[in-house]
Amino acid sequence: MAVKLKIISLGGLNEIGKNLTVYEYGSDIMIVDCGLGFPDDDMYGVDIVIPDVTYLVKNQSRIRGIVLTHGHEDHIGGIPYVLREISAPIYATPLTAGLVQLKLNEHRLASKTKLEVVNAGQTIRLGCFRVELIHINHSIPDSVSLAIKTPVGVVIHTGDFKVDTTPISGDMIDLARFGEYGNKGVLALLSDSTNVEKQGYSTSERKVGERFDGLFRGCTQRILVTTFASNVHRIQQVINYAAKYGRRVAVTGRSMENIMKVSTGLGCMNVPDRLLVDLNQVKNLPPEQVVIITTGSQGEEMSALHRIAFSDHRQVEIKPGDRILISASAVPGNEKTISRVIDELFRRGAEVIYDKYSELHVSGHAYQEELKMMIALTKPKFFVPVHGEHRHLSTHAKIAAQMGIEPKNILISSIGAVIELTEDSIARNGSVPSGRVLVDGSAGEVGSVVMRDRKHLAQDGMLIVILNLSSEDGGVISGPDLITRGFVYVKESEELMRDLKEVVLNTLSGYTDHRNTDLAALKNSIKTSLSTYLFKKTRRNPMILPVVTEI
Repeated sequence: MAVKLKIISLGGLNEIGKNLTVYEYGSDIMIVDCGLGFPDDDMYGVDIVIPDVTYLVKNQSRIRGIVLTHGHEDHIGGIPYVLREISAPIYATPLTAGLVQLKLNEHRLASKTKLEVVNAGQTIRLGCFRVELIHINHSIPDSVSLAIKTPVGVVIHTGDFKVDTTPISGDMIDLARFGEYGNKGVLALLSDSTNVEKQGYSTSERKVGERFDGLFRGCTQRILVTTFASNVHRIQQVINYAAKYGRRVAVTGRSMENIMKVSTGLGCMNVPDRLLVDLNQVKNLPPEQVVIITTGSQGEEMSALHRIAFSDHRQVEIKPGDRILISASAVPGNEKTISRVIDELFRRGAEVIYDKYSELHVSGHAYQEELKMMIALTKPKFFVPVHGEHRHLSTHAKIAAQMGIEPKNILISSIGAVIELTEDSIARNGSVPSGRVLVDGSAGEVGSVVMRDRKHLAQDGMLIVILNLSSEDGGVISGPDLITRGFVYVKESEELMRDLKEVVLNTLSGYTDHRNTDLAALKNSIKTSLSTYLFKKTRRNPMILPVVTEI
């Protein structure tokens, strides 16, 4: 029986984020990207979400390497957590490697991990796979697509891309190379689906620069700009227009400081001499000579912009008339947190320019016509849409069919599903362990039981019952005392508290042989009695913790 190429997505399907794709042939496995996702609103206390890599742990001996397409968190953020479970060399372009190195240093993994820097145009050999890196445009430099040469044919894995004919730095996407592969024959195309619902062509990053020019020109107030820390091209444009209009630039936010350090060191960002100024010196400069670049474009609670807005930043305080440019789009789910920050900035007298009509942000992902162009150039036999919610994948599949790919050769996959490819067929065949691993930065992995308890506490609160019994005769020495958190305030619910104490005492009276009282059984009885009574009276179901001790 012929060996088949297997493609398994452990993240990045039916969601935006935590991208991780496994390519497997015979005894060889290679991994493309290793990202993180952001928690949903009901994931209390969770900082990040990473893919479940149980399958990779089980097949550790077959892993030949991890190849990264670019340096965004949804493609590299899971690396320090996944590398605690598996060991594999990492291959990345210079800026991506620089950002990964920071993570490895922070998590004390640098000495245990081989990190190899490669450039667009180079080919990597990983077991039976040969992987060519192809230059593309995206919202971060050094982004690449992958041409993966396998024993059954070439698979193009686009990663995140767009077609920008006037990029801020470097060349436009290497469309010719995609065309060359298309002419030779591409077995399958796995293509970015993020912006498939948007018609036409994406806008060039230079359009944002034109808007910056207009907002910097003639402004006599301080300017604060927030954007994604990884958007090196956007930061470069802020620097360019600050220099043009005689302003000095200060930076706040650890991730922003880190990426500027890495990108300037690698030559991906050009900062004129004497342009940067320490944040502590900003107050000594007239407002028309200041630009502050800050993190917090998503309203994150611990970000610099959030702390500035709520007067919790030690070095920057909002002044009436400050011009604040929010140069980013809202990640789905973050709209409310961003709105709170914007409202607070307005309340302090700032001028905030922020919505989608402000022309302060363009996407790094291809629109419909660019996605069609990729299909037309590569002419794949099989098509698998990736990197998107299910509606994105479905829309992309329909476009592929319109482009002439046979519907039977188009496959919409899901996380954990195994796609099997031969030269003549594509099919789903079973699945592997997959899902989400929730990470609390301070406590590590958060299990399902802990998350269930957190949701319970958040929704219904907690009731603690303290009861001290005599070890001699089982009589009540003290209590029951009731403590509530997030349920009802004791002083405002005295009648309910009296009733609850009565329920506890009535439950205790049912244990006639006090000398042989089973404390575990008694706690369970108290919990059941209180739960039944509370739900009947309040329609609430707080977490009940009986604390019964013998003295």
